[in-house]
Amino acid sequence: MHSIKATIERYKKATAETSSAYTTQELNAQFYQQESKKLRQQIQLMQNTNRHLVGEGLSSLNVRELKQLENRLERGITRIRSKKHEAILAETENLQKREIQLEQENAFLRSKIAENERLQELSMMPTGEQGGQEYNAFQQYLARNMLQLNMMEVAAVPSNYDPLSADKKSDLHLH
Repeated sequence: MHSIKATIERYKKATAETSSAYTTQELNAQFYQQESKKLRQQIQLMQNTNRHLVGEGLSSLNVRELKQLENRLERGITRIRSKKHEAILAETENLQKREIQLEQENAFLRSKIAENERLQELSMMPTGEQGGQEYNAFQQYLARNMLQLNMMEVAAVPSNYDPLSADKKSDLHLH
């Protein structure tokens, strides 16, 4: 009899565990079904709202809902225009800064071109023509630069060396 009681006790225990496990599974299934239903409803509501925002499916809305939708759209358009205006102002400011930078670079390059043209004109003038003072100043400029480049070579340069005639020869080979 003792073993029958033990078997009955084990049976009761096993069925109690099985039934409690079954109810937990059942509860989980119900919970997930309810959550799934809620999510499907939210998705449907969002899809309807999006259709309304693009002007579709409006026949199901009453006047109050249409007015609410209109106000929502106007607030959205105001925010969009404000953001667009900020972006345009920022872009305009960047373009103005870039314009100033390009104008400065342009002025610098024009001054370099003018300086190079002036030096080239001076280098083409023979000593006897007009502008002799500028020509002499240019010769002094070239002589200073030659000295600054390499002081050791100055001693080796012959006294009749003319730096301008040397530049003319190199110009002829370059052109």
